[in-house]
Amino acid sequence: MHNRKGFNRLGRKSSHRKALHRNMVTSLIKYERIETTQAKAKEIRRTAEKLVTRAKVDSVHNRRIVAKTVYEKDIVNKLFTEVGPRFTERPGGYTRILKLGKRSGDAADMVILEFLSEDEKPAAKKKTASKKKSVKKPVKPAVEAEETVKAEPVQEKAAEEKTEAETPEVEKSEDVKSSDDE
Repeated sequence: MHNRKGFNRLGRKSSHRKALHRNMVTSLIKYERIETTQAKAKEIRRTAEKLVTRAKVDSVHNRRIVAKTVYEKDIVNKLFTEVGPRFTERPGGYTRILKLGKRSGDAADMVILEFLSEDEKPAAKKKTASKKKSVKKPVKPAVEAEETVKAEPVQEKAAEEKTEAETPEVEKSEDVKSSDDE
Protein backbone atom coordinates (compact mmCIF):
# COMPACT_ATOMS: atom_id res chain seq x y z
CA MET A 1 0.00 0.00 0.00
CA HIS A 2 1.04 3.63 -0.54
CA ASN A 3 -0.12 5.01 2.79
CA ARG A 4 1.74 8.01 4.21
CA LYS A 5 4.79 7.89 1.98
CA GLY A 6 5.30 11.63 2.28
CA PHE A 7 6.16 12.75 -1.23
CA ASN A 8 6.24 11.78 -4.88
CA ARG A 9 9.64 10.43 -5.91
CA LEU A 10 8.93 11.34 -9.55
CA GLY A 11 10.76 8.23 -10.74
CA ARG A 12 14.21 9.69 -9.95
CA LYS A 13 17.09 8.99 -7.60
CA SER A 14 17.35 11.33 -4.63
CA SER A 15 20.23 13.39 -6.03
CA HIS A 16 18.43 13.89 -9.34
CA ARG A 17 15.19 14.74 -7.58
CA LYS A 18 16.86 17.32 -5.31
CA ALA A 19 18.55 18.94 -8.30
CA LEU A 20 15.21 19.03 -10.12
CA HIS A 21 13.55 20.73 -7.12
CA ARG A 22 16.33 23.30 -6.82
CA ASN A 23 16.31 24.14 -10.52
CA MET A 24 12.54 24.37 -10.84
CA VAL A 25 12.11 26.45 -7.68
CA THR A 26 14.86 28.78 -8.88
CA SER A 27 13.10 29.13 -12.25
CA LEU A 28 9.76 29.74 -10.53
CA ILE A 29 11.20 32.55 -8.42
CA LYS A 30 13.09 34.01 -11.38
CA TYR A 31 10.24 34.00 -13.91
CA GLU A 32 7.30 33.75 -11.43
CA ARG A 33 5.63 31.31 -13.83
CA ILE A 34 6.74 27.95 -15.22
CA GLU A 35 5.14 25.31 -17.39
CA THR A 36 5.63 21.73 -16.25
CA THR A 37 3.80 18.48 -15.62
CA GLN A 38 1.15 18.27 -12.95
CA ALA A 39 3.06 15.80 -10.75
CA LYS A 40 6.20 17.98 -10.75
CA ALA A 41 4.18 21.13 -10.13
CA LYS A 42 2.51 19.67 -7.05
CA GLU A 43 5.88 18.73 -5.58
CA ILE A 44 7.58 21.99 -6.51
CA ARG A 45 4.69 23.94 -5.00
CA ARG A 46 5.38 22.40 -1.59
CA THR A 47 9.01 23.50 -1.70
CA ALA A 48 8.26 26.95 -3.13
CA GLU A 49 5.62 27.76 -0.53
CA LYS A 50 7.97 26.82 2.31
CA LEU A 51 10.59 29.16 0.86
CA VAL A 52 8.11 32.03 0.48
CA THR A 53 7.04 31.56 4.10
CA ARG A 54 10.70 31.94 5.09
CA ALA A 55 11.07 34.99 2.84
CA LYS A 56 8.24 36.86 4.59
CA VAL A 57 10.69 37.64 7.42
CA ASP A 58 14.02 38.93 6.13
CA SER A 59 16.72 37.72 8.51
CA VAL A 60 20.16 36.24 8.12
CA HIS A 61 18.93 32.91 9.46
CA ASN A 62 16.08 32.71 6.93
CA ARG A 63 18.37 33.72 4.07
CA ARG A 64 20.79 30.92 4.98
CA ILE A 65 17.99 28.36 5.16
CA VAL A 66 16.72 29.45 1.72
CA ALA A 67 20.26 29.49 0.32
CA LYS A 68 20.51 25.75 1.02
CA THR A 69 17.85 25.22 -1.65
CA VAL A 70 18.37 28.14 -4.03
CA TYR A 71 22.03 28.51 -4.97
CA GLU A 72 21.84 31.77 -6.95
CA LYS A 73 22.33 34.85 -4.75
CA ASP A 74 20.36 37.20 -7.00
CA ILE A 75 17.36 34.85 -6.95
CA VAL A 76 17.53 34.63 -3.13
CA ASN A 77 17.65 38.42 -3.04
CA LYS A 78 14.61 38.65 -5.35
CA LEU A 79 12.73 36.18 -3.14
CA PHE A 80 13.35 38.28 -0.02
CA THR A 81 12.87 41.73 -1.58
CA GLU A 82 10.00 41.20 -4.07
CA VAL A 83 8.19 37.89 -3.64
CA GLY A 84 8.21 37.54 0.16
CA PRO A 85 6.91 41.04 1.02
CA ARG A 86 4.08 40.58 -1.49
CA PHE A 87 2.58 37.84 0.70
CA THR A 88 3.11 39.22 4.22
CA GLU A 89 -0.65 39.43 4.89
CA ARG A 90 -1.38 36.05 3.33
CA PRO A 91 -1.22 32.98 5.63
CA GLY A 92 -0.43 30.52 2.82
CA GLY A 93 -1.37 29.50 -0.69
CA TYR A 94 1.10 31.66 -2.57
CA THR A 95 0.95 29.70 -5.82
CA ARG A 96 -1.68 28.46 -8.22
CA ILE A 97 -1.76 25.62 -10.72
CA LEU A 98 -3.58 26.21 -14.01
CA LYS A 99 -4.27 23.15 -16.16
CA LEU A 100 -3.30 23.31 -19.83
CA GLY A 101 -4.25 19.85 -21.08
CA LYS A 102 -2.34 16.83 -22.32
CA ARG A 103 1.16 16.96 -23.80
CA SER A 104 1.19 15.66 -27.36
CA GLY A 105 4.20 13.35 -26.96
CA ASP A 106 3.26 11.24 -23.94
CA ALA A 107 -0.16 12.61 -22.91
CA ALA A 108 1.18 13.93 -19.59
CA ASP A 109 -1.04 16.51 -17.87
CA MET A 110 0.62 19.90 -18.42
CA VAL A 111 0.08 22.82 -16.05
CA ILE A 112 1.31 26.33 -15.34
CA LEU A 113 2.68 26.89 -11.84
CA GLU A 114 2.74 30.57 -10.91
CA PHE A 115 2.80 32.94 -7.98
CA LEU A 116 -0.37 34.88 -7.25
CA SER A 117 -0.35 38.56 -8.17
CA GLU A 118 -0.39 41.37 -5.62
CA ASP A 119 -3.99 42.40 -6.20
CA GLU A 120 -5.46 38.99 -5.43
CA LYS A 121 -6.81 38.84 -1.91
CA PRO A 122 -7.16 35.63 0.08
CA ALA A 123 -10.63 34.17 -0.22
CA ALA A 124 -12.74 34.30 2.91
CA LYS A 125 -13.14 30.90 4.46
CA LYS A 126 -16.63 29.53 4.33
CA LYS A 127 -18.17 28.75 7.65
CA THR A 128 -19.07 25.11 7.91
CA ALA A 129 -22.56 24.27 9.05
CA SER A 130 -22.48 23.24 12.65
CA LYS A 131 -24.67 20.51 14.02
CA LYS A 132 -26.03 22.79 16.75
CA LYS A 133 -29.66 23.72 16.45
CA SER A 134 -30.10 27.33 15.50
CA VAL A 135 -32.37 29.39 17.69
CA LYS A 136 -34.98 31.27 15.71
CA LYS A 137 -35.45 34.87 16.66
CA PRO A 138 -39.04 35.88 17.49
CA VAL A 139 -40.72 38.11 14.92
CA LYS A 140 -41.53 41.59 16.14
CA PRO A 141 -45.28 42.09 15.57
CA ALA A 142 -45.15 45.86 16.22
CA VAL A 143 -42.88 46.44 13.23
CA GLU A 144 -45.07 44.34 10.95
CA ALA A 145 -48.22 46.17 12.09
CA GLU A 146 -46.65 49.54 11.29
CA GLU A 147 -45.62 48.33 7.85
CA THR A 148 -49.09 47.08 7.04
CA VAL A 149 -50.70 50.31 8.25
CA LYS A 150 -48.42 52.32 6.00
CA ALA A 151 -49.06 50.07 3.03
CA GLU A 152 -52.88 49.97 3.31
CA PRO A 153 -53.70 53.67 2.66
CA VAL A 154 -51.65 53.61 -0.52
CA GLN A 155 -53.48 50.52 -1.70
CA GLU A 156 -56.87 52.02 -0.76
CA LYS A 157 -56.12 55.25 -2.63
CA ALA A 158 -55.06 53.29 -5.68
CA ALA A 159 -58.21 51.19 -5.46
CA GLU A 160 -60.40 54.30 -5.19
CA GLU A 161 -58.75 55.82 -8.25
CA LYS A 162 -59.35 52.64 -10.22
CA THR A 163 -63.00 52.51 -9.26
CA GLU A 164 -63.54 56.16 -10.20
CA ALA A 165 -61.90 55.58 -13.55
CA GLU A 166 -63.92 52.43 -14.18
CA THR A 167 -67.25 53.86 -13.04
CA PRO A 168 -67.89 56.16 -16.02
CA GLU A 169 -67.03 53.38 -18.44
CA VAL A 170 -69.48 51.06 -16.78
CA GLU A 171 -72.21 53.75 -16.85
CA LYS A 172 -71.54 54.41 -20.49
CA SER A 173 -71.85 50.78 -21.34
CA GLU A 174 -75.18 50.60 -19.46
CA ASP A 175 -76.39 53.69 -21.31
CA VAL A 176 -75.44 52.13 -24.57
CA LYS A 177 -77.35 48.99 -23.72
CA SER A 178 -80.40 50.96 -22.65
CA SER A 179 -80.39 53.02 -25.83
CA ASP A 180 -80.10 49.89 -27.90
CA ASP A 181 -83.04 48.31 -26.15
CA GLU A 182 -85.30 51.23 -27.03
